[in-house]
Amino acid sequence: MADDMIYVNVEDGSKRVMNNTKLFVKLLTKFKDEQTIKEIEATIKEGDMARAQVATHTFKGLTANLSLTELNKQCIEMEAKIKAGVPVDEHLALLKEVYENTLKEVDKVIAQYA
Repeated sequence: MADDMIYVNVEDGSKRVMNNTKLFVKLLTKFKDEQTIKEIEATIKEGDMARAQVATHTFKGLTANLSLTELNKQCIEMEAKIKAGVPVDEHLALLKEVYENTLKEVDKVIAQYA
């Protein structure tokens, strides 16, 4: 993973909530409890690609709304691969890695603005 990736776009995220940084931080805090990544992983392992696509699409929307830039990009790519019917195991590993890195950045943003 490159160090120059944008995991949390605070400026964009704050604008989405009318520059209410406290609300943005509250939403990021709530995001940390989000379980959709586990659903994506489970449905892929079960081979239920229809449910995996729905879960990925849902997660894509959430990450876009919170301006979680790199995670959103990976969700877009994952959803496209699922739709195309290509193997996604390698991309799932990348998605999980980006998710973990995003959580670390979310913690930094929360600490900075809380």
